[in-house]
Amino acid sequence: MHSIDVLEEAIELAESSGFEVRREFLGESTGGACRIAGQWLLFVDLSLPTGEQLEQVVSGLRSSGVVTPRPSTSAALRSLL
Repeated sequence: MHSIDVLEEAIELAESSGFEVRREFLGESTGGACRIAGQWLLFVDLSLPTGEQLEQVVSGLRSSGVVTPRPSTSAALRSLL
């Protein structure tokens, strides 16, 4: 499975788990997950290569503790979570 496919799957999992996903050019800022007023946000830096964007998403999902793989989650994504 290609990194872009795993990235898209990870973003879909985040959104279906209640995250608002923001894909932006973040400049000096770093991406990742945070919670503001009870809402989980996940920032993905579009200036980074796909593999690094995937790392941002997976790291954010892991650190939140609110996302668990679903039965339909691919083996590739499951191994990262």
